[in-house]
Amino acid sequence: MNARVEQLRRESVETKPYISAERAALLTAFYKSGEPRKASVPVGRAMAFRYLVENRTIYIGPDELIVGERGPAPKATPTFPELCCHTIEDFEILDGRERTPFRVSDEAKRIYREEVIPFWSGRTIRDRLFALVSEPWQKAFDAGVFTEFMEQRSPGHAILDDKIYRRGFLDIKQDIAQRRAELDYLNDAEAYEKDEQLKAMDICADAVIRLAERHAEKARELAAAEENEGRKAELIELAEICSHVPAHAPRTFHEALQCYWFVHLGVVTELNTWDSFNPGRVDQHLWPFYQKEIEAGTLTPERAKELLECFWVKFNNQPAPPKVGITEEQSGTYADFALINIGGLRPDGGDAVNDVSYLMLDVVEEMQLIQPSACIQVSKRNPDRFIKRAGKVIRTGLGQPSIFNTDVILKEMLHDGKTMVDARDGGPSGCVTISAFGKESCTLTGYINWPKILELAYNDGFDPNTSQQLGPHTGNAAEFTTFDELLEAYKQQLSYFLDLKIAGNNAIERLYATEMPSPVMSLVMDDCVARAKDYHNGGPRYNPTYIQGVGVGTVTDALAAIKSEVFDSQRLSMEELLEALRNDFVDNEILAQRLANKTPKYGNDDPRADDIAEVLFDIYYDLLNGRKNTKGGHYRVNLLPTTVHIYFGSVVGATPNGRRAGATVSEGISPTQGVDVKGPTAVLNSASRIDHARTGGTLLNLRFAPHVLEGEGLDRLVDLVRSYFNMDGHHVQFNVLDEKRLREAQANPDQHRDLIVRVAGYSDYFVDVGRDLQEEIISRTAHETF
Repeated sequence: MNARVEQLRRESVETKPYISAERAALLTAFYKSGEPRKASVPVGRAMAFRYLVENRTIYIGPDELIVGERGPAPKATPTFPELCCHTIEDFEILDGRERTPFRVSDEAKRIYREEVIPFWSGRTIRDRLFALVSEPWQKAFDAGVFTEFMEQRSPGHAILDDKIYRRGFLDIKQDIAQRRAELDYLNDAEAYEKDEQLKAMDICADAVIRLAERHAEKARELAAAEENEGRKAELIELAEICSHVPAHAPRTFHEALQCYWFVHLGVVTELNTWDSFNPGRVDQHLWPFYQKEIEAGTLTPERAKELLECFWVKFNNQPAPPKVGITEEQSGTYADFALINIGGLRPDGGDAVNDVSYLMLDVVEEMQLIQPSACIQVSKRNPDRFIKRAGKVIRTGLGQPSIFNTDVILKEMLHDGKTMVDARDGGPSGCVTISAFGKESCTLTGYINWPKILELAYNDGFDPNTSQQLGPHTGNAAEFTTFDELLEAYKQQLSYFLDLKIAGNNAIERLYATEMPSPVMSLVMDDCVARAKDYHNGGPRYNPTYIQGVGVGTVTDALAAIKSEVFDSQRLSMEELLEALRNDFVDNEILAQRLANKTPKYGNDDPRADDIAEVLFDIYYDLLNGRKNTKGGHYRVNLLPTTVHIYFGSVVGATPNGRRAGATVSEGISPTQGVDVKGPTAVLNSASRIDHARTGGTLLNLRFAPHVLEGEGLDRLVDLVRSYFNMDGHHVQFNVLDEKRLREAQANPDQHRDLIVRVAGYSDYFVDVGRDLQEEIISRTAHETF
């Protein structure tokens, strides 16, 4: 990287995240003015967004080539009191906690104490959400049976397609005007409501254009005072770029990057979407600009790389908005899950890898940042050298890029009713969940704790951790005479809690649809304008909802142990096992070791375990997939954890696989930590038993000792990926680190601040993730060979 990028990167990495109360104060002042009450809800929200844009601080840093921050400066993190109003106690926790701290100034606390909290207390979406849900839902949530994404953040996981590179926001305004003119007030009972939605979108289109104009004004102001002629010229050029995009379609590579960034800022200023807004297939979007300018001699690869690296810094400047309580436990990271897709297929089905694809892999390797995340999409039509180049980046230990199977993603999307063209234009977002880019409201609602469900199944619905009857009575497990009876009890418990979760989701979906519309997001998602419907209310072309299953490895191993020890060999009675679990194996270490080491384990290509994993997936799929949501879409299945497997483990007692009470549970579709002893091929064979094509995403972690990828190791890595993808695996990602270095980082964190590891669907600084998660990462099997 050149000196400019090196300085921008250093500032981004070294600046500690802190709370900015600016957005909260501005929003509070606007709502206190009474203006929103004079308009419909969507128009009121649009007016609030316009007010934020007009009154927020505009920041352009020294030597920046891509401009715009979410807050008033890099790492200044705004809050969203309309969704979740933090208390002063929350701020004290944020300021002092070990994992993902945010500095909170006395002035920010004063603003909250005197202005924000008095107004928003009792009015937030979070307040209203918890007032809507049932008592059984609340008890299950408190007990850790499932989590809820929307209690502190808004629906997100949205990904942009190529529309903003072809059409400006003035063009979108013309679409809105035409659609409003077509409304039939005589025969359409929803005409007024549709007009209000369109009016809100129109206001927001003007506001996003105004956001860029304010940056153009700031650039001219700085240029007038700049003594360095080179920087003055850059600022004048930035002013011209910001005056053109996003009002108009971009004309150059530089304008294309800046255009996206203004749209990104608009979306994440409006609401704190979970996940952050995703740019999607950037190599495909930028290729026409790159190709044209390289041929014309107006752009060099070196300049394009510099602009991309500046673009990378902008993402790293934006920590995920602060989370507290259970929401922090399920996703404790600064990473906001913006995922850049590289490679895959063109809309015509051809190989999409191009020069920008390789340039972006160079950027990922050189920048070594946790944000944005990067992935490669791999099809049979992509060359092996593309995977090998990605492998060289993975070999650095960054944990990026993750690798996705484009051919299976197409099957997943077609299974969900998407068109082939929309499927080829789509891919993964956030961690691993797929969607049709620019056309989908892909809402993840929370995780469900499979090991907790099993614990409730063999305790007749009673939760030993909270001493409450949480689930239905499904029988005394000590009296079960067959393994199938236990599986049936598990299925009944899972069915009950999925029903409970979905009932809550339905109420929450309607709350966001009616009270917290998203007109900025609606502007850039097909077919919100055409349908005159909001992003939260069925406006996009596709509207799936997800509940993420967690702990397949733990539950598989636990059930395999029960089947082997209790029902097959009958070496152990169910009552003896349950007594050992109640006592956390105290005075029963021999049994704990036998269960941990002498029973079948998922991840070792052992059908005694893998058959059960397949059954567990089918149960989950049959109970959830295809159920209707309230947005005109339906539920889908995905299996991923973020950091929730640490929290879920803390609320689950000892389990029949020898796991002790409170210990972490397995993550994604990965084996239980440390039990996969037959090598990576065995892991992949076990993971392929799950029918990935019927999911919307699965997450698989593998860890290699660094020497494995030396020399011909990269060729072996290519073969390993191809083999797994030939078995229809969805995704795989790699940590390439040895335990010695990780232990050194634990002992001397200040000397290892730059050590990055792959956690779940994201990478993070090892010294920042907290001791529990550090130990979980270390406990994963480090494969010494292929």
